[in-house]
Amino acid sequence: MDASHGSFGRVTPPTQRTMDAAEAIALMKSGQALADMILPYGNGRSYGDSCQAQDGILADMRSMKRVIGFDTESGLFTAEAGILLSDIIAHAAPHGFFPPVVPGTQFVTLGGAIANDVHGKNHHRRGTFGCHVEQIELLKSDGKTYTCSPASNARLFQATIGGMGLTGIILSASLRLMRVPSLDVSETVTPFSGLPEYFDRAEAADDANEYAVAWIDQLAGGKRAGRGLLLTGNHAENGSRQAGQGGRRLSVPFQPPINVLNRPFLTAFNAAYRWKRGRDQGPHTTGYQGFFFPLDGVANWNRLYGPKGLFQHQSVVPFEAARETVPVLLHAAREAGQGSFLTVLKRFGTLRSPAMLSFPRPGYTLTLDFPNRGARTLALLKELDAITVAAGGAVNPYKDARMSAATFGASFPDWQRLELMRDPAFLSSFWARTAMRLKSRDWSVAKAAE
Repeated sequence: MDASHGSFGRVTPPTQRTMDAAEAIALMKSGQALADMILPYGNGRSYGDSCQAQDGILADMRSMKRVIGFDTESGLFTAEAGILLSDIIAHAAPHGFFPPVVPGTQFVTLGGAIANDVHGKNHHRRGTFGCHVEQIELLKSDGKTYTCSPASNARLFQATIGGMGLTGIILSASLRLMRVPSLDVSETVTPFSGLPEYFDRAEAADDANEYAVAWIDQLAGGKRAGRGLLLTGNHAENGSRQAGQGGRRLSVPFQPPINVLNRPFLTAFNAAYRWKRGRDQGPHTTGYQGFFFPLDGVANWNRLYGPKGLFQHQSVVPFEAARETVPVLLHAAREAGQGSFLTVLKRFGTLRSPAMLSFPRPGYTLTLDFPNRGARTLALLKELDAITVAAGGAVNPYKDARMSAATFGASFPDWQRLELMRDPAFLSSFWARTAMRLKSRDWSVAKAAE
């Protein structure tokens, strides 16, 4: 199988049929009816099957990476959809600009960041990525290119942001960058003994800082349960404007035959990480790559989870439910004997995305990573889904590889709005197993009521 077109979690098989972006675009513009469903593919950093089309064809967008224009006064940056965030950062940094929102990796494409409406450590200040997109050039299967913005083709603009590639091929987009004094970050690390202490500090941390995120020692139980580190930061006034080129110092060159990130390793790692980072409590300057993209320095780090891959579970629960629900989620994982290498807790703000379907919403979001151990891991993930939905929360679709249609429907009750705007020639494996099943069920119920 061609892993170059897989998903980052490696629990779903890569799509077998692919074509280059130029070939897909030429085919769509030719006016010929497409014989198969199609889906644009960025750089494969989605963890599940939202970037897969098992019964269709992937259009690989990575060859389309040209910078079209950059206004160094206003920060308006226009580029083709296949450009990586790392390249946008390198291009804009010398002029004092930085993307207003970045996810946990810089190796995502511009089109992928829009299609998933990604969020970062500053949602409380800047909202989602889509909040800063000003225009999209979108090619649909009718062969026409649509200029989409809040003022032109507005509904298509809203559907494409967060639309997971289902509305057509994003050819290019204009993004309003954020002016920063430097790329470096003035970071403060504050240990907390438990989740109540974190929740007491989280809102004030957001108010005082551009960036805020918490690392949780997920395996700690008893009196130590919920302990962790609150990391806050702001762009340093006198730091560097020299961007790295995304080079990696380390790599996992081959696939280990087993999961290396087992419970004894994770217990030792968590203790060492908390001790090492907890010493840096006062403000200190750190490089942007280490602050925003710590795992990008290790190529193919997902191989450490073993040949069966990993599941990532990201949930969001409302403010009023978080103090009760987040400890329950962590307890469920510990009781199941599942260790999470990356356990991150963040506070989302109240800024609304222009997207029809967007994961971030007011509340707290918890991210957990688990090696794929088959049925027992799936049972845990199902339990985490149920806890989240019962609390009025949602599960992130572009981190998912197995949620039920019912969980998706409960997480995104307005999913039909996107389905109405979906290009009929575009379909992902995720949408087929969730929304299309809901659609079929709704149709069956309607027919039975006639």
